[in-house]
Amino acid sequence: MAHNKKFGIKRTDKETLAKWFKLMVTGRTIDDRAPNYLRQAIGWSYHAPYAGHDGIQLAIGQVFEREHDHLFPYYRDMLTAHSAGITAEELILNGISKDTDVAGGGRHMSNHFAKPEWNIHNTSSCTGNHTLHAVGVARAMKKYKVSGVVLSSQGESSVSEGYVYEAINGATNEKLPVIFVIQDNGYGISVPKADQTANRKVANNFSGFKNLKIFHCNGKDVFDSLNTMFEAKEYVLEHEHPVIVHANCVRIHSHSNSDRHELYRDDYELNYVQQYDPLAKYRRLLLRYNRFTEEELIAMEEEAKEIVKSAHKAAMKAPDPDPASIYDFVIPGPYVSEKYPDGLHNHDGEPRKLIEGLNETLKAEFRHNPDTYIWGQDVAYREKGGIFNVTKGMQQEFGSERVFNAPIAEDFIMGTANGMSRFNDKLRIVVEGAEFADYFWPAMEQLVDSSHDYWRSKGQFSPNITVRLASGGYIGGGLYHSQTIEGVLTTFPGIRVVYPSFADDAAGLLRTSIRSQGITLFLEPKALYNSPKAATPIPDDFEVPFGKARIRHEGNDISFITYGNTVHMCMEVAEKFKKDGTASIEVLDLRSLNPFDREAILKTVKKTGKVIVVHEDKVFGGFGGEIAAFINENAFEYLDGPVKRIGSTFTPVGFNRILEAAILPNAKKIEELSIELLKY
Repeated sequence: MAHNKKFGIKRTDKETLAKWFKLMVTGRTIDDRAPNYLRQAIGWSYHAPYAGHDGIQLAIGQVFEREHDHLFPYYRDMLTAHSAGITAEELILNGISKDTDVAGGGRHMSNHFAKPEWNIHNTSSCTGNHTLHAVGVARAMKKYKVSGVVLSSQGESSVSEGYVYEAINGATNEKLPVIFVIQDNGYGISVPKADQTANRKVANNFSGFKNLKIFHCNGKDVFDSLNTMFEAKEYVLEHEHPVIVHANCVRIHSHSNSDRHELYRDDYELNYVQQYDPLAKYRRLLLRYNRFTEEELIAMEEEAKEIVKSAHKAAMKAPDPDPASIYDFVIPGPYVSEKYPDGLHNHDGEPRKLIEGLNETLKAEFRHNPDTYIWGQDVAYREKGGIFNVTKGMQQEFGSERVFNAPIAEDFIMGTANGMSRFNDKLRIVVEGAEFADYFWPAMEQLVDSSHDYWRSKGQFSPNITVRLASGGYIGGGLYHSQTIEGVLTTFPGIRVVYPSFADDAAGLLRTSIRSQGITLFLEPKALYNSPKAATPIPDDFEVPFGKARIRHEGNDISFITYGNTVHMCMEVAEKFKKDGTASIEVLDLRSLNPFDREAILKTVKKTGKVIVVHEDKVFGGFGGEIAAFINENAFEYLDGPVKRIGSTFTPVGFNRILEAAILPNAKKIEELSIELLKY
């Protein structure tokens, strides 16, 4: 998109100069009015004024081309959004959180401007986290050979976040078309830049990165900002690697309407930032070089005021969100199996190990949908396919464009999965979120953010991601190698959590997860990967619906409600009791935790009257507490005794096998508690 000239007050045509002036005046008028909405209790309870960032924000919006570029603004980017095409009315609708707000219908914090249909992305409040999403989109653009750039805008303090470093590191390593714009106003709320980083210009923190060019500009100056942004975009398109644009700005007002900058800025500084007002400077230039008369500028200012006045009136008439709509767009509808509606089959073929079921299903789904990708740590190097070889042979068959290694950075893995899925709804992303589930914690911020993307955007964007995690103990792994974390994961709306215990269910749930929209946490009991007791025949096209439990052992006296590794222990106890004539035990394998099969749970409770919830995770705070509460609330009258739970002790899982055995549940512990409950 070569523009073949430098913008300047003398060289730029009058029509363009006028357009920029009206954009700047309209934006500033709204910026100045925003606090009044809060004072009048109309809304805009969060407003981060952009005054002082005018030059760089105008430039970002002008360089953005919605047909093939992608824009990730941050919460101070009001003029960026307006310059990119978002109207004054749309800005106000967002500020006062109306149902017709194009960013998400008032579901997200005010001052978070977006228009997904134009590739202006809905981002969260976590400063800088959208840099990873920008990198993910850019990865897709490169793979699909789209000529365009991704613009990621943020403040200078966000570079203190680890995931910003990971985003820039990943973008330079993969040579991706990203422009990282750093709007440097010297403060992170009240924290001066000197408390954030040793470099006066924070972009220079990245000066040693290969495949990265750093541009500096005066973000207070319209022409320097425009020239730098257009040069940066041309450079990215020509050299096919990322750049940073570091723009020096001033923050004229407080950080937000909940901040009082006079508490930490002296009168000299407050006067200084007013003197460097970019809008006032641009206006003076238009007069000094005789491009416009005072009367012409006043006329344009009046026109801008009328635009804002009209936008305000229209926005005030717009509907508020309906309280009944809170359950809309929590999670997309899943893929529905027509052949296996209950997730059951009568296939009599050769038993396959659980790890084979996963590997073969991954390959089958990659053949089924050529827009399927997988990455993670150590998943695709020569003959190795992950630490457990689940992805063995995939890169050889599908190539390094679709199967590749990621840096050892779990939030980079998760964040770029979110970003890449934004490129096209056809894409299906599978990531090995961490080599062991215990190592997934650095990715939790990205998971939490992704979990409400569909709801936050009012259904305009769904991250279509399956996150594979090798979970659980019984391998002598100890800390960071033996935990299971579903007790935490199931607390987030907007994600599904499944936990198979047999090869066929692992294959069927994986197929459903990949084909569904939305996020699924796919927990794999690694102790069962190669275990003969988990091996089963697997139909080639097997599918298991979410939220469908499976009876593993029929019984009448006690119901074991379980999943994962402990399913096999429960079956062992049930068989022992049956053989001894002690009791008749029913074993219900949940398979899916979020959603879980409420109907199947109620049915087995009504049948036996006594329940033990068994899982590998800790009893205290574990997922079993949710099952017990559900039973107490919905089937209390059918109970002949208290709902009992068994799981790990409220300790970490020890490395020594003696310690591990004392901590984790086993058949003996289940048997002892069963005898106790039978006597109740």
